[in-house]
Amino acid sequence: MNLLPFHSKITSAVVIVSAALACALLQPDLRAGAKDKPAAPTFSQIDDEPHSGWTVVAYGDTRFTDPANVIAVNPQVRRWLVQKIADENPDVLLLSGDLPYTGSDAHDYAVFREETRIWRDHHIHLYPALGNHELKGGEDLGLANWWATFPQLSGKRWYSVSFRSAFFICLDSNASLTEGSEQRRWFDQQIASLPADTQFVFVVQHHPPIADLPMDPGHTPQENEIAFAHHLEEKARNLRAQFIVIAGHIHNYERFKEQGVDFLISGGGGAKPHLVIRGPDDRYQQSTFPNYHYVKFVFDGKHLRASMVRVANPLAEESQWETRDNFVIEAR
Repeated sequence: MNLLPFHSKITSAVVIVSAALACALLQPDLRAGAKDKPAAPTFSQIDDEPHSGWTVVAYGDTRFTDPANVIAVNPQVRRWLVQKIADENPDVLLLSGDLPYTGSDAHDYAVFREETRIWRDHHIHLYPALGNHELKGGEDLGLANWWATFPQLSGKRWYSVSFRSAFFICLDSNASLTEGSEQRRWFDQQIASLPADTQFVFVVQHHPPIADLPMDPGHTPQENEIAFAHHLEEKARNLRAQFIVIAGHIHNYERFKEQGVDFLISGGGGAKPHLVIRGPDDRYQQSTFPNYHYVKFVFDGKHLRASMVRVANPLAEESQWETRDNFVIEAR
């Protein structure tokens, strides 16, 4: 699909984006799920190789903002990660929230569009989840900017995408995920009606349900996420698809496996790093810090191989990369 040149204007501090371009930012080839079937996926990603393998990259906490801001984010590392992900050329890119630094500031999304132009050039399918920074500065204006950037999501705070043997569920952990909530009911409908060929379900949410003890107590898992994790584990026992939860919020890398569900924290997109005290349940025990990184998943038709790729030296003049965690997630 050829992308149209980008044109935008700022009106009442809300970015008005070329619809064709903004749709491509989200995904070039999506078909909306049937409105009369609430359990259907919100979107189906259409491609020419439905039975081949695939590559997914996931990360979060990029905090796109004025590059002059070197306190809240490392802009050089942020740009390095964008370029490296483009070089990976994944089929799907999952963003676990805090895409902008201040969601109410339309200019942060302008920086996002400018710095990620190469993703559009590569036609990378991008699926974002809402983080708390998307709502920073005012929820209404923050959502307006998010939906202006991703108009196919207009009016939606959570959604799903079916793609080959994978199924992606992007949640809004700012909203209730507890029993009886609208989002919980919707989630249950989605997993009860997974496509028959689904082998892996990626659940993307900003706030982590399981985590090490962060040095910043404001980033510990809250009851909303904890209760949802228990619910997800219970549901996953009776489904043949393997569940993988990808969160952010903590600006580091952590990996857990609970009740057969894989839980990852991938918050190394450039935001100010967070130290954590790694407990025995964390399957990543290396002392590397800071962990600016992304997680790459490659499915070859039999095995899902994952790796954490990190910036080896954030102070270097040019990007240097190393892989510090490798693991395999088997289909059930």
